[in-house]
Amino acid sequence: MIAESYNPQLIEAEAQRHWDEQRAFAAREEPGREKYYCLSMFPYPSGRLHMGHVRNYTIGDVIARYQRMLGKNVLQPMGWDAFGLPAENAAMAGGVAPAQWTFDNIAYMKRQLRSLGFAVDWEREVATCAPEYYRWNQWLFLRMLEQGVVYLKTGVVNWDPVDQTVLANEQVIDGRGWRTGAVVEKREIPMYYMAITRYAEELLTELDHLPGWPEQVKLMQKNWIGKSHGVRIGFPYSLPEGESGILWVFTTRADTLLGATYVAVAAEHPLALHAAKDNPALAAFIDECRHGGVTEAELATQEKKGMPTGLTVTHPLTGALLPLWVANYVLMGYGEGAVMAVPAHDERDFEFAHRFGLPIKPVIRTSAGDETPAPWRDAYADYGICINSGKYDGLDFEQAVDAIAADLSVQGLGEKKVTWRLRDWGISRQRYWGTPIPIIHCADCGAVPVPDAQLPVVLPAHLVPDGSGNPLNKYPEFLHCACPQCGKPARRETDTMDTFVDSSWYFFRYCAPDANAMVDARANYWMPVDQYVGGIEHAILHLLYSRFWTKVMRDLGLTRVKEPFANLLTQGMVVAPTFHREGTDGRKQWINPAEVVVQTDDKGRPVAATLRGDGQPVMIGAIEKMAKSKNNGVDPQTLIEQYGADTARLFMMFAAPPDQALEWSDSGVAGAYRFLRRLWAYAAEHQDAIRAAGEVDAVALTEPLRAIRREVHEALRQALFDFGRHQFNTVVSGGMKIMNALARIEAGAEIQAAAVRREGLSILLRLLSPIAPHITHTLWRELGHGEDVLNAAWPEPDAAALARSLVTLVVQVNGKLRGQIDVPTDADRTTIEQAALAEPNVQRFVEGKPIRKLVIVPGKLVNVVC
Repeated sequence: MIAESYNPQLIEAEAQRHWDEQRAFAAREEPGREKYYCLSMFPYPSGRLHMGHVRNYTIGDVIARYQRMLGKNVLQPMGWDAFGLPAENAAMAGGVAPAQWTFDNIAYMKRQLRSLGFAVDWEREVATCAPEYYRWNQWLFLRMLEQGVVYLKTGVVNWDPVDQTVLANEQVIDGRGWRTGAVVEKREIPMYYMAITRYAEELLTELDHLPGWPEQVKLMQKNWIGKSHGVRIGFPYSLPEGESGILWVFTTRADTLLGATYVAVAAEHPLALHAAKDNPALAAFIDECRHGGVTEAELATQEKKGMPTGLTVTHPLTGALLPLWVANYVLMGYGEGAVMAVPAHDERDFEFAHRFGLPIKPVIRTSAGDETPAPWRDAYADYGICINSGKYDGLDFEQAVDAIAADLSVQGLGEKKVTWRLRDWGISRQRYWGTPIPIIHCADCGAVPVPDAQLPVVLPAHLVPDGSGNPLNKYPEFLHCACPQCGKPARRETDTMDTFVDSSWYFFRYCAPDANAMVDARANYWMPVDQYVGGIEHAILHLLYSRFWTKVMRDLGLTRVKEPFANLLTQGMVVAPTFHREGTDGRKQWINPAEVVVQTDDKGRPVAATLRGDGQPVMIGAIEKMAKSKNNGVDPQTLIEQYGADTARLFMMFAAPPDQALEWSDSGVAGAYRFLRRLWAYAAEHQDAIRAAGEVDAVALTEPLRAIRREVHEALRQALFDFGRHQFNTVVSGGMKIMNALARIEAGAEIQAAAVRREGLSILLRLLSPIAPHITHTLWRELGHGEDVLNAAWPEPDAAALARSLVTLVVQVNGKLRGQIDVPTDADRTTIEQAALAEPNVQRFVEGKPIRKLVIVPGKLVNVVC
């Protein structure tokens, strides 16, 4: 019996209890049955879900439920990306161990996820901070070490001299440590690297075989991998002490070589360090550079600084002496740690040359002409024809590169070369809350891998970081051990692995979470992931590292797949208005939108806002991504408690297509709730007749009922098309159209009216089931359609229902719309003409005028020409 009023909390709890009792979402391998692995990127257990989580996991859940109703064997698992720096920071702030903080958060967030009714197989849950999971991080690390895919070398890091620890790039604020405020230094320390560059060519070419990935993401990965065809060029030099050598650079614009007016090297370059020995000012500048950023992104935005070394290099073609500078925009870890500077045709060099008064020599005729006056124009970097380049004048880009490379080769000062922007992946982190690197340091034997039988190297879970370095270095029970080779006292490696390692293969572990191996044969059934859902912010590193790990696992015989994710959906952000006041310290104090009253103009645009608490004005900011920093978020738990999970899910799917930004709207949420209440009330009102109704007798239907049934099946046909495109907003819109059509059924012809209602609601409930699973589950059972809508066959449009006995034609007079007529679909020309001329409004416009001709466009219009 359907209750009179809609109580989402009651029906949602009951539906979830039913699913749990039936183990409805427990996936099992069924050879011979088509599988569908649907996966949303697992969350970091930060403490509470935010609306971005709700949208992400609702999108994945809608896809998973839809595919299940198509008859596929669906796996949708969930887990926790549980290692990482935020847990250490929270531990220091709260005085609790990161493990306790993490598992408390997991428990709370799991309850939140379950309350949303996601069709998740919780029996496959993993947490990357569990030893039974990260054991296999360590195991594969050792296999990669054996193959040379993992190796040890020094790397440049951010070093806080007060805390004596390495800082992540995001912990460096204006060149200072986030916690101590100390000036951060660059230091070289030993680190383990994974040789992802071995797979650069395959990682690049395989992108062309991923048609289910957004082009934007594939382009971002291609640019990150960065395959470049260019020329390696040598600039000879002689030092004052008599030592000589060649400074090598790589460039993709060898056609501009004759425009090089100086050469710049990184602060750590040997020539820079040599020049600084007798130059205190240069030594101080190099030390300053050591406190700067270590990433390309930081270098692109920071102020360009430099200092001459007093040394020169020789231009390989002209013999001219070019000054050698140290520049803070050159990274030692990229390329040769040196660049040839062509200010006329490179924006960075242009800015540097203007700052320090260095020569600028145009050597390419571009769309901007032959000169390159300030300010910089993007056209200066265009390809063009060589000018001011001697024998190379008149050559285009390819001709010039070929000629210059050939001349350099003769002198032994250059050759064509392919380079990659991609760099090997440094995985060592001088932190506590991560996977311990399974290496033991012995005074006699050196760095010794931990034997497989001693895995996992378990991280002590009770330690509380205090900010003064890695606590593992001060915990003797972990630090001190015996060497596996000689048995003498030794020391464990205290660095832990980059947390990207944890997320680079978790999708494999879901396939066999209880395996006593990294993976087993079950992974061959489930992999690859058929649909992966996550944010565009993970388009590069997470996806690239996951692809890399999959290829390594394939080469080790652990999997048959080459790519982990067949299809990728990157959902848009959830955005909301921002409001603020100026604080006494001049900083903005952000105010939550729920605390603000907004006045709008006649077009609904905000024009003023006041704080509910005091009625005083607040500033209206931009519409931005929901974030704690802007205090413009909405707590999903509050929404669920007020309206129910189905309302949250329905609004999320209806408000915008999945790949576009979703603007939060309280009125939109209320509208979604009203629609579900309307659906419930309609089912409750007609429940007895629907239960008693039989199949639709299409022949016996009245014309109004036939038209309503046709609308239902037309909406179904469009919704099925939209489901396949993941356009869930128009699926919801189609469901609303069906509801509107059914609501127009009038009293009378009760037997057939009830049959049309029964069929229409059966279609509507199945259509909405992936989106609003609780209400549809309840109504499906209460209306007698079956035990569980999850196991119902997906509705298909009835071709007979779609057939029209009448067609509507618009009628124009001299090309202007004057009316419309309904005629039989098989009406002949005479019948159509008579109906058009009999239309009352048409008669008004043709009265007293001779009709010259009638133009009929079948199925569309009639145009009466007077």
